Amino acid sequence: MTGRLPDQPVTLALTLQRWRDLTFLHWRADPAVIAALLPPGLEVDTFDDAAWLGVTPFVMDDVRTPGTPAVPHLSRFPEVNLRTYVRAADGATGIWFFSLDCARLPVVAALRTLGLPYRWAEIEVEPDVGRIAYRSRRRQGGIRMQAAVITGSAVSPGPLENFLTGRWSAFTRRAGRLWRVPVEHDPWPLHTATARADVGQLFAAAGLPPPAGGPLAHFSPGVSVRIGVPRPV
Repeated sequence: MTGRLPDQPVTLALTLQRWRDLTFLHWRADPAVIAALLPPGLEVDTFDDAAWLGVTPFVMDDVRTPGTPAVPHLSRFPEVNLRTYVRAADGATGIWFFSLDCARLPVVAALRTLGLPYRWAEIEVEPDVGRIAYRSRRRQGGIRMQAAVITGSAVSPGPLENFLTGRWSAFTRRAGRLWRVPVEHDPWPLHTATARADVGQLFAAAGLPPPAGGPLAHFSPGVSVRIGVPRPV
């Protein structure tokens, strides 16, 4: 389910983390184009008869397993993901990642074993008062992305914002099966934002047509997150 609150608690957390300085950049897309790129068992979740593609750059912080301290260097790093929104055959909704760029090679190697399409990249996040800048370049292939964001005042989310940001599952395909990774966190504190973004290379590398026009943007200072144990769908 989508919405402001998680559809179920994560009683057994695999990892704890905090997502900081996150910007949601979204574009409308043709559902048929997105559907052709999804694995068996998933269909496009639409709003206003459109699929939506999102690029979300942010900083992962205080990453650790429950009951253990954060490991220096591996507990804080920037990430950029390219995603869309999907529905499984059992009705569960969530996120399908086309790519996840990450600045820590051990993290990339570990999460690729779970079927997640992680890529090693150089990523910079530069926050300032009222604005934030992101830059990313993959170490293999040189795929680039950059965005300059001006942040505004707090906003009360409506149905579209809940659809785009209130997602409590991520799906991955591993060993010939579809898996659901549950996620729990407080409601996103969202702010208005405007953005200039160059993400065409990310889209092209995923087999997607280039985004049309500027993005719908929202900024969030962040949330604390519990990631659950993957389960087969």
